Amino acid sequence: MNGARLNTWTLRRRVVVLFAVAGILLAGIGALAAVTAVDSNDNLDVILEKTGPMRIAGQELYSAYLDQETGVRGYALSRSPENLEPYEQGVTAERELITQIETLNHTDGTAAITASIAVVRDRSGQWRRSVAEPVIAGGGTATIGTAQFDALRAAVDQLQADILDLRNEAVAAARSTGSTLVALEIGAAFIVILVGALMLVLLNRLVARPVTELAAQVRQVAGGDYERPITSGGSPELRGLATDVDGMRRQISQELALVREARAEVELANERLEEKAEELIRSNRDLEQFAYVASHDLQEPLRKVASFCQLLKRRYGGQLDERADQYIGFAVDGAERMQRLINDLLAFSRIGRITTAFKRVELSHVLPEVKSQLALRAGDEAEISWDELPAVEGEEPLITTLFVNLIGNSLKFRRPDVPPVIRVTAERDGDEWKINVRDNGIGIEREFAEKVFVIFQRLHPRDAYEGTGIGLAIVKKIVEYQGGRIWLDLDVEQGASVWFTIPAPPDDEVTS
Repeated sequence: MNGARLNTWTLRRRVVVLFAVAGILLAGIGALAAVTAVDSNDNLDVILEKTGPMRIAGQELYSAYLDQETGVRGYALSRSPENLEPYEQGVTAERELITQIETLNHTDGTAAITASIAVVRDRSGQWRRSVAEPVIAGGGTATIGTAQFDALRAAVDQLQADILDLRNEAVAAARSTGSTLVALEIGAAFIVILVGALMLVLLNRLVARPVTELAAQVRQVAGGDYERPITSGGSPELRGLATDVDGMRRQISQELALVREARAEVELANERLEEKAEELIRSNRDLEQFAYVASHDLQEPLRKVASFCQLLKRRYGGQLDERADQYIGFAVDGAERMQRLINDLLAFSRIGRITTAFKRVELSHVLPEVKSQLALRAGDEAEISWDELPAVEGEEPLITTLFVNLIGNSLKFRRPDVPPVIRVTAERDGDEWKINVRDNGIGIEREFAEKVFVIFQRLHPRDAYEGTGIGLAIVKKIVEYQGGRIWLDLDVEQGASVWFTIPAPPDDEVTS
């Protein structure tokens, strides 16, 4: 009897020691899993909050340098201060973007990115000192400095490559932490299996059947059935043991579910990030290529054609026959019209790409500016009026352009011998404002309701009404970029009525 009690006491002590060791191991695995999860979150933060904005800023920095070069070239050709605006805007954007990249690189960044930023600064300064500033001062030409600008572009490309390297390192580290979490799951399952096996050996002689049943349940849990509860009908100690094992099962099941969910979220986030990054790179590359071609390969030779045609017209106008003068006029008109098309395309492509961030815009301040811009076209007979207008959420330059195009269209398509009357009204609709621009002009037929918003779609011959046919397409793109929609009111009896929506500022209350 004493031997049996001693044996039982020894068994209990071994069981206690076994469970203590198992608890320590599981706690260690849990702690390691928590540290690994934190590391995974840090890697995700680098991918989503650091390298993503840095790469976008790098693309915009490239655009800023192109704007600077375009402005310098335009100024060298025309000596017009207005052509320096892209240069000055590019210099301002360059400082802001480099500061943004440096700020993002300050934490979790690399020395390579810091070095690349320094190279970009240096080469940008060299290009401005050797090319831009002499041209602006009147001592250089736009054709000088290609090598310096190519070196600057190469430096920006290297900066983008270093940012991509940092992102790839973070992605690899995130994947590595996922593998570590899987290994910890396997280790936890292995510990449970080992504890079950040792318990079977130790308790086989004293509580064979209850322990056998308990071990079978443990094996089922270890085999992957983590939702199955563990119970025992043996001694109080065995029932307590079964309760403890079931508690471990629930903890492992919960942790495993969290780990699987986190892993799935990480993989999904990585896939979405890669898709968005590829889409953004492709979109930016196409836009940059288009802007470069439009501002360099098309506009420069076109300016030469227009300039020489105008010189030909001034010098030989009236000296040739009437048909020759007509041909020269056709050439000048065609070149000027192509320039307008290119400028309209550039304006269309820049919507949403060059942003000043959404903010509160008072329409009551925008409409007087629009009316002032259209004063020459409106003349003294046009009537442009509006009710009390609200504040909206958007970019003020884009909203100004939107109203200039809409009201300008109303002035263009006026009825003969009838003074144009244009009215702007607004009404609240939930979280947005519905704006209406109504006129008494020639109107738009019902079958052309969608066609008018398509780029370069014209409803009238070019000699009847001027323009390139892109105005309403620009309006539609501005409205959609700011989260709204636009449509024609086809039920009006006379003139045209255009409705569009713009989000209301988030701090505005809906009033009845």
